Amino acid sequence: LKVSSIPNNSIDLIVTSPPYNVDIHYNSHADNLTYEDYLEFTRKWIGSCHNVLKDNASFYISSTYHNLGEILLTLKQLDFKINNIITWHKVNSMPNMTQRVFTHSAEYIVWAVKGKKWTFNYHDLKRINPDKQIDGSLKQMRDVWALPIVQGRERLKNGNNKALHPTQKPEELLKRIIMASSNKGDLVLDPFLGSGTTAVAAKQLDRNWIGIELDNKYVKAAEKRIYG
Repeated sequence: LKVSSIPNNSIDLIVTSPPYNVDIHYNSHADNLTYEDYLEFTRKWIGSCHNVLKDNASFYISSTYHNLGEILLTLKQLDFKINNIITWHKVNSMPNMTQRVFTHSAEYIVWAVKGKKWTFNYHDLKRINPDKQIDGSLKQMRDVWALPIVQGRERLKNGNNKALHPTQKPEELLKRIIMASSNKGDLVLDPFLGSGTTAVAAKQLDRNWIGIELDNKYVKAAEKRIYG
């Protein structure tokens, strides 16, 4: 399955984490492209996503500082509206051993919309927000989310008991996004499904989903995770 094979204007929400071009080892993608090649790669896949999104639908893209610029540039060229750049603060991030830069403890999730009448389930987000007002009442969810890197039982492992996927996202992260910008029965697409977290979260929240993944070992792991 390719994004281009999905009917135009059929997807209610896209949530994905593309390769960041930081030389992570993927069997199915060269993650060390030149700037020009990576920009062309970004334009191609975001352009395909633009075609399949419904009018007024939302598009969430995970990134780091390495590829945030290319994503923002491409979205603006395609007339998406940028609503937020959510900062995922990784509360258990690894220390930086070089002692030459600040410790990297954040990723960024660009929320873009196609149109002006997007879905945003404000009250549902207030209800699940772990932060509360001083008096204990519900609080508006902000654009900085303090969540740990996946660990423990949630982390998928390979036969050597090491992380199966280098960038597995927390289920809580995906649940917030899907709850925010879709409703039950909506169709969610992840064109870089990886370990399957988007599909798992969509299923738990009663959304329909489509996942695309080139790497067969991740496909098998995702299928086992989703279907048991």
